[in-house]
Amino acid sequence: MTAIGSYFKIGPARLFVHAAVLLIVIIWLIPTLGIFVSALRDKDQIVVSGWWTAFVGSTQTAAVRLGTPDQQKQEGATYVISGNVLEGQTGRAVKAFGNRIQQPAAYKAGETADLGDGETLQINSDGSYRYVKNAAFSPDERPKRIYASVSAPPEFTMANYKTVLTGEGIGQSFINSLTVTIPATIIPILIAAFAAYALSWMEFPGRGLLIALVVGLIVVPLQMSLIPLLRLYNEIGNLLGQPSKTYPGIWLAHTAFGMPLAIYLLRAYIAGLPKEIIESARVDGASDFEIFVRIVLPLSFPALASFAIFQFLWVWNDLLVAMVFLGTDKDHLVLTGSLNALLGSRGGNWEILTASAFVTIIVPLLVFFGLQRYLVRGLLAGSVKGG
Repeated sequence: MTAIGSYFKIGPARLFVHAAVLLIVIIWLIPTLGIFVSALRDKDQIVVSGWWTAFVGSTQTAAVRLGTPDQQKQEGATYVISGNVLEGQTGRAVKAFGNRIQQPAAYKAGETADLGDGETLQINSDGSYRYVKNAAFSPDERPKRIYASVSAPPEFTMANYKTVLTGEGIGQSFINSLTVTIPATIIPILIAAFAAYALSWMEFPGRGLLIALVVGLIVVPLQMSLIPLLRLYNEIGNLLGQPSKTYPGIWLAHTAFGMPLAIYLLRAYIAGLPKEIIESARVDGASDFEIFVRIVLPLSFPALASFAIFQFLWVWNDLLVAMVFLGTDKDHLVLTGSLNALLGSRGGNWEILTASAFVTIIVPLLVFFGLQRYLVRGLLAGSVKGG
């Protein structure tokens, strides 16, 4: 039996699961691909066509003026102004043209249009034109405006990213987000790992009560503690004569908010480690600190990595805690804050918004795909047996 035949002989339930997963992946991938492609297009292309047409080109209506009267040449009884409406625009072609904004494609390229009053106009697909009149063009006459439907080939540019990173403050906000996220991910992991080991393998009074308290803190809404915690920060800052909205302050805030889940996940994993390994190390005279550093930490890497993904994504995408504990000044504004500000100031500039959005999501994507193999292993470990 071939591999394909074996695959299609699996049960309908498994096929349904595979189809559902594939559907979820497609639903997730399409918007991400749209953001990526739109960020590489210029403003004119985004306005006239969707991102899914980016690989086949687009058609735009452009308003252009013909040559001035001093460019006219007499040909027999007529006077002609000639030139090219696509001068300096390589790769583009005129599909149609018109002399009224209501009908910008009234005449096909190459067709001679009768404009009335003894005037005719012919525009070819390469942009060359002949504007003919029975009488001489008046020197005071303004160049005639016409409208052309121009097809443009697919064009991609990195100018949007350059504008975002240098001119919109996203580059500084990117650094600010890294400054917030990296310590706010490492600190709770270090503290929670020690706490999880103590709650799993060390006997002391009140251990069960502490475990119950940790589980209870997971369900406490973050918003309930924001104002009391901020007041505490302000009082401590006034007491020490230091500003309360600093990087160490937001590190501690994210650490406090992420600690209950970190302890819960890590304890479930560490408690599931073979008891014989811990007991053998104690028989050999190892202290709890040595057991933790040399045995438990290396074996707990999948659980540490799975929580690191959760904590990193949560802190990186956070806006509320950053605005409350760090502020919105330019030197401390995080990426989500800058993107929120752009929605107000650049709401119509989709090329800027999409480039900013992709800069925002690229780091979480790299973190997730780099550690995803540990995610399920870390979450499921310890679910069968525990201490």
